[in-house]
Amino acid sequence: MAARAQYRNARFKIGEVVRHRVYPFRGVIYDVDPTFSNTEEWWQAIPEDVRPERDQPFYHLLAENAETEYVAYVSEQNLLPDTTGEPVRHPQVEAIFERSSDGSYRVRRDVRH
Repeated sequence: MAARAQYRNARFKIGEVVRHRVYPFRGVIYDVDPTFSNTEEWWQAIPEDVRPERDQPFYHLLAENAETEYVAYVSEQNLLPDTTGEPVRHPQVEAIFERSSDGSYRVRRDVRH
């Protein structure tokens, strides 16, 4: 019988705004993988000295930095809560989320499965 992968509970949730621990970008989480679920090529492109462990949650972000907006895939160990309260300017945010009066994001009712 194959050993079952040990999953950790994700620290962050869909709709939460986070920032990268090292690089200057932030974003809103729109999906979570319980462990690494991207390509081997993507994995190998990360410099070995900063390559995160695969066995942790990875987050899909609608991300932004000072210059542009993009989609990012980030390990849990490299994320921190974003406490600025600033809205995320990524153009896809409004298609997926509604922003609450307290500044948080929740998935739009018409987007839910």
